[in-house]
Amino acid sequence: MTYWCEQAWLPGGIARGVRIEVSGQEITSVTPDSPRAGTVLSGLTLPGFANGHSHAFHRALRGRTHHERGTFWTWRERMYALASRLDPDTYYRLARGAYAEMVLGGYTSVGEFHYLHHAPGGKPYADPNAMGEALRQAAADAGIRLTLLDTCYLAGGIGVEPDEMQQRFSDGSASKWAARVASLKEDELFRVGAAIHSVRAVPADQLSLVDSARVVHIHLSEQRAENEQCLAAYGRTPTELLDDHGVLTDCLVAVHATHLTTSDITRLGAARAGACFCPTTERDLGDGIGPARALRDAGVRLSVGSDSNVVVDAFEETRALELDDRLASEERGRFTAEELLAAGTDHATVGWPEVGRIEAGAGADFVTVALDSVRTAGIEPSGVVFAASGADVRHVVVAGRDVVRDGTHQLIERPETVLSKEIEALWQS
Repeated sequence: MTYWCEQAWLPGGIARGVRIEVSGQEITSVTPDSPRAGTVLSGLTLPGFANGHSHAFHRALRGRTHHERGTFWTWRERMYALASRLDPDTYYRLARGAYAEMVLGGYTSVGEFHYLHHAPGGKPYADPNAMGEALRQAAADAGIRLTLLDTCYLAGGIGVEPDEMQQRFSDGSASKWAARVASLKEDELFRVGAAIHSVRAVPADQLSLVDSARVVHIHLSEQRAENEQCLAAYGRTPTELLDDHGVLTDCLVAVHATHLTTSDITRLGAARAGACFCPTTERDLGDGIGPARALRDAGVRLSVGSDSNVVVDAFEETRALELDDRLASEERGRFTAEELLAAGTDHATVGWPEVGRIEAGAGADFVTVALDSVRTAGIEPSGVVFAASGADVRHVVVAGRDVVRDGTHQLIERPETVLSKEIEALWQS
């Protein structure tokens, strides 16, 4: 398959007249200053974006958690009410629409932080991984790469048993969690990672039992209360606790990493860990602004995710690294456009290290953005990370297959109708 890009953002910068040759799921050659041939992609073509952290079922909360000024507890109550209504069939249908929206918004891979494992009351389904398999099928239908970050979630808080709702999340022990996860089988567009929900949800003596041979994600210091509870129980910050138990490695991705001490930042950098910021969710929940620039300067790999899917837009999430850091520091120029693109396209964060570059040998994932919309008209091409939105995405290729053409999803007809129908049904049940 041959694509000709009017402009393309290559590892060495933006080039014109770029011919991309694709064989199967791989880019085989990239040649700038080439004559038109094959499928013409007008605008700017970039590597596909990576959604490093998602809770697909939270998509049904959008616009429904702001009653009585929408406190965190309002949000949490609605989230638990929604979780209680999901089964493998409804989860599949909701996630199918959510993942289609992600592709339309510029994402070509997603890391699903998956903890909704069992039936109400904690009873396993006949297939213990039925809920995870529902997500696999939803992602396949939507044409997006999926890493199932299967999450170990054992407690309702430090020293607190899971409540009735949280029993759906728990396998009882880290060893039982690992046994269930071991039966998941990967395929071409589906990989399996691991996650620790948080230091509140996994007892300290079981942290090291979570498989660290693969990518491991954890909600880390998302809220000040988490730090306070960890200090009270263990005399350590959450980051220090992970370090004590051998979990702080270059396989770890700290999600949110909002309320860190200077020592925490140094430890994360020394371990060459990653940090996945979810700015639109952190903004929505009022969690705060994390130290993105300080983490990057310490050697931490940065990535972004849509988390609660209150916004699904790869450009909005990516530029928020810079814009939020401006607010916190009261300075401009915290990140270059190239640094932002690197964070937004870091597929290694979710276990796809071969994806995220337009070069020979890389996975064939790329996104073409219009440069003539009301948002992008007149900008410098590198300014797309600051000016474009998901509405400007015209073409998306995932693993060598056209999934979006001319702004239309090719695998799911009218994803907005799919989402509307399923979300309304869930809230009426």
